[in-house]
Amino acid sequence: MTSWRNQVYCEDALTGLARIPDGSIDLILADPPYGLGKDYGNDSDKLDAAAYLTWSTQWIDAVLPKLKAGGSLYIFLTWRYAPEIFVLLKQRMTMLNEIIWDRRVPSMGGSTRSFTSVHDTIGFFALQKGYYFDLDAVRIPYDAVTKKARSRSIFVGAKWLELGYNPKDLWSVSRLHREHAERADHPTQKPLEIVERMIRASCPPGGVVLDPFMGSGTTAVAARRCGRDFVGFELNPAYCAIIAHRLAAPEAQLTVQSNQPTEPVRAKITDFKKAKKGKKAAVAATAAADLPPDSAQQALAFDSPVFDNT
Repeated sequence: MTSWRNQVYCEDALTGLARIPDGSIDLILADPPYGLGKDYGNDSDKLDAAAYLTWSTQWIDAVLPKLKAGGSLYIFLTWRYAPEIFVLLKQRMTMLNEIIWDRRVPSMGGSTRSFTSVHDTIGFFALQKGYYFDLDAVRIPYDAVTKKARSRSIFVGAKWLELGYNPKDLWSVSRLHREHAERADHPTQKPLEIVERMIRASCPPGGVVLDPFMGSGTTAVAARRCGRDFVGFELNPAYCAIIAHRLAAPEAQLTVQSNQPTEPVRAKITDFKKAKKGKKAAVAATAAADLPPDSAQQALAFDSPVFDNT
């Protein structure tokens, strides 16, 4: 039964995860409450430190069995509990990256008794070495000026130059301001740009993404836009209504995104050398064929190495 695919259940993930068969999920995207006391229409973000870590252990142990052997997990956190949660996950998975999301927070305002926090921390984990990861799907294309500057023969035809470079572990993507067209009525909504990058890189086409804390539904919208299935849970009925509205909007339609080069891919310099060598050989063979028999023999004798056996 796959009736759970492409569903968002308005219930606690700890209860609802029983709906999902073990070993059926390609990617988990988790954006749990950060333990900062934010109002999500309930008390889910108002736990003390000990209770928060206990609850985190519970949902992590409940969600990981749902992953396929080659599955992976991304988790959004802040400096407050990232160290402890990363330790919990390292005891169960292999950590691949700590990604820093620079939210591009304006310079004004902030704390006067400590340094102003302007980033979120994202952990990237996998169950085993053979995890799915499609780098080409998320390469960032170079602009024409950069490609022209890399015109030396050693760069010509290089995949990294033609298709783009590997995104680094510092992602500078603006948070969603209230006037942003993508913004929904949710205090910690994540940009589609970030979530789509995760999905394209770590979930195969037609695969399934699980989000145990759907919030405004960005994971569901991103999955549909990327041609993947989704399943998730959300406690707040008001947020569930927002998710349904977003999924019914044009925003959630499948998009064709490609980072393939807009110009023809230039052949590698080795290809030029091989072609040139082959052309020279063909010309020489044709010339030899046109010579009279005696001349051809003389030409062959001249080109043959001379050995002195005296």
